[in-house]
Amino acid sequence: MEVKIVNSEQELADAFDVRKTVFIYEQNVPEEEEIDQFESESVHFVLYDDYGKAAGAGRFRVLDGVGKGERICVLKENRKTGAGVAVMNKIEDYASSKGIRTLKLNAQTHAIPFYSKLGYETISDEFMDAGIPHKTMKKSI
Repeated sequence: MEVKIVNSEQELADAFDVRKTVFIYEQNVPEEEEIDQFESESVHFVLYDDYGKAAGAGRFRVLDGVGKGERICVLKENRKTGAGVAVMNKIEDYASSKGIRTLKLNAQTHAIPFYSKLGYETISDEFMDAGIPHKTMKKSI
């Protein structure tokens, strides 16, 4: 597995393909909510499996000095393989290299145990986003 910072149109297309598979086709998020106005200001990440197939994705941006991980996803067949941890580690390393000391994300409630194991703490009540329950989490890095 290798996580890359997106550096080409093909890598961005690969990241978007993973996101569409997970969020639009699997979780029924409307496409106009999934691909949004923040794409051009975000740093994108794509994970490739050992066969060179895109298997995970995420994006990162900075809001008021705090890093925000967004659109973190892994294809169903690659879950529970360390792929999600690899994506998060790459995002955290990137944020740290840019002087960011705090990261936050809006986690789907079913994913809270995953993020908790990575050191994230819940800091909000439950809220709905794209029809899916979420909670905001944060971590000092």
